[in-house]
Amino acid sequence: MSAHRGQWSSKLGFIFAAAGSAIGLGNIWRFPYIAGENGGAAFVFTYLICVIAIGLPVMLAELALGRATQRNPVGAIETVHPGSLWKAVGILGVLTGVAILSYYAVIAGWTVGYMISSAIGRPLDFGSFVADPMAMIFYQALFMIITIVVVSGGVEGGIERWAKILMPMLLVLLLILIIRSLTLDGAFKGLEFYLKPDFSKINYNVIIAALGQAFFSLSLGMGTMMTYGSYLKKDDNAVASGFQVALFDTMIAFMAGLLIFPALFAMGKDPAAGPGLVFQVLPEIFKAMPLGNLFGALFFLLLAVAALTSTISLLEVPVAYFVDEKRWTRKKAVWTVGTATFLVGIPSALSLGANRFFSSIQFPLIHKTGFLDIMDFIWGNFSLALGALLLSIFVGWVWGADRALAELRQGAVDFSWQGEGWKYLIKIICPVVIFVILLNLFI
Repeated sequence: MSAHRGQWSSKLGFIFAAAGSAIGLGNIWRFPYIAGENGGAAFVFTYLICVIAIGLPVMLAELALGRATQRNPVGAIETVHPGSLWKAVGILGVLTGVAILSYYAVIAGWTVGYMISSAIGRPLDFGSFVADPMAMIFYQALFMIITIVVVSGGVEGGIERWAKILMPMLLVLLLILIIRSLTLDGAFKGLEFYLKPDFSKINYNVIIAALGQAFFSLSLGMGTMMTYGSYLKKDDNAVASGFQVALFDTMIAFMAGLLIFPALFAMGKDPAAGPGLVFQVLPEIFKAMPLGNLFGALFFLLLAVAALTSTISLLEVPVAYFVDEKRWTRKKAVWTVGTATFLVGIPSALSLGANRFFSSIQFPLIHKTGFLDIMDFIWGNFSLALGALLLSIFVGWVWGADRALAELRQGAVDFSWQGEGWKYLIKIICPVVIFVILLNLFI
């Protein structure tokens, strides 16, 4: 193991960091609009089942492989099955982390712009904002620099220390905003839409949407949990930690819905407003509220914090690869990868109107227009699902579910009959379901 490698100083530090990785724009931006488009409470019910049956088993597989080998995704697979083509799954994970970070930092930058505009009482027009090339590159660069500074501090001194600050901050901000939302006139209708399921609305599309959201929101399929698992001590209870991370992640997504739907219904807005819900609909709601500037600024600060906890983990995956495999110092790895990722992200920053070529580019077989949307489909949807499918097969059949289970039982001796069920899920159910998600992406 490289001398530059770190370790979590406490179980709480790991849970905050891993939950922070999972908690991001996917929970507070994506979850509410997907729920709004798919029947509200019916979607939430389906989503919870998907997290338990699919998301958690894959997370435990990643944690087991990471802790067993104490390596990054490439090194972990090479350790278990040296000289095989399976190493490509680890390489795919590292590349996916870099690619997602490249455009995720662009969207994360929007949250900073909106936070500043809300605080000074000058609401932004979304279309004009994203079409300003200087603003887009400035906020993207700002977010990347903040991420680089945190990750360069190391596992314990950087990632863990900041996770312990950022995660409680995220919870407090969410609670303040939920209380404000629930006290608006007409908020009860939003609660009813969100919490009272109409089971007749559950159909194939709702199930697929819930599977995709559960799966992608837990940071699975790109080796993040494998990398974070590699910093666990051998006597840590990886099973309990995995459950707590999934619970924390699901709780934050659920709380985001408690904030957004009562406010939407109170202001007479459409819950199925789609991806523009947060950046176009919510600023209008804040503008109409007493102390709207304050609550708007707090909300976008919340989004920025959530985004930062994710960008930290996205950068850590390729950094761990260069520290482990190439024996680079952490500082060299962080600044090299961070700078390269920023440059790769510039086309995404310019693809919502700032540059005609990047805004209108199309990709064969994918019904997407614009560089950022294409990147999100290839890396944020297809590559994540493919990585998780191959990883499930690798852990379940190549490394072996029995070996993985033996690793999980270190520090979790009471993981007995549940462990037998986990073996069945990781070998058969998870690969089949993830394969269905992959097929659905192209139908």
